[in-house]
Amino acid sequence: MFDFTGSHVLVTGAAVGIGFGIAACFHKAGANVSLCDFRPDALDEARARLGNARTFAGTADVRREDQVERVFRDAEEAFGPVHVVVANAGIIPSVPVVEMTVDQWDQVMETNARGCFLACRTAARSMIGSEKQGKIITVSSIAADAARVDAAHYCASKAAIVQFSKSLALELAKHRITVNIIKPGYVEVESVVSPLSEEYKNVLRSSIPLGRPGQPEDIGNMALFLASPYAEYITGESFVVSGGSSAGRANLPPANP
Repeated sequence: MFDFTGSHVLVTGAAVGIGFGIAACFHKAGANVSLCDFRPDALDEARARLGNARTFAGTADVRREDQVERVFRDAEEAFGPVHVVVANAGIIPSVPVVEMTVDQWDQVMETNARGCFLACRTAARSMIGSEKQGKIITVSSIAADAARVDAAHYCASKAAIVQFSKSLALELAKHRITVNIIKPGYVEVESVVSPLSEEYKNVLRSSIPLGRPGQPEDIGNMALFLASPYAEYITGESFVVSGGSSAGRANLPPANP
């Protein structure tokens, strides 16, 4: 359905989970894919899973300006200008506000919000003046709209991504660069960086009307659409991919006896 042959797509946080799912969808659609992550071993494994053809892997801490810019330079040396960037890298630790340290707050805000900013700014600088319409996609969360206990820093960072992306969309519209946001619901992945408890996952599963947790390719498919010609007139918008869980409280019993 989607053909990205000849396009260059860069994904941050691409070694595992949602990021890898997005990268795999673009690779399957024919794109040259650049994987960015801070874990070199996981990055090598991800590239091997996709196959070395049409893939580049670059190690970077998305909080570091110099490292983000270096990965973009190296990726463009490999495949030419980046046409699509997906700013996906993020972490989701849990800690109550009254116990939260400044370092814990900063780690989440710097990884999720600053990391998104640096990837998007670097992408925009590269895309301005390009003959091909640029596409920037940021990955927020339904937590941007629905707060969670013990996740104030995470929720704040994901809300920040939404407003940042909307502002960026306004600024870049004159350059024919679109910026859109994906807000995943619960996506079933294994994470060493941000593991989730079984109790937490079971409660989330029970709230999904479509009856199954999301998979990384569900987010990847939305990214394909937003990067495709079908979305050329869409910018500054948020798209929830949650199996219906953001529509309401699906796990409540009937109100009447």
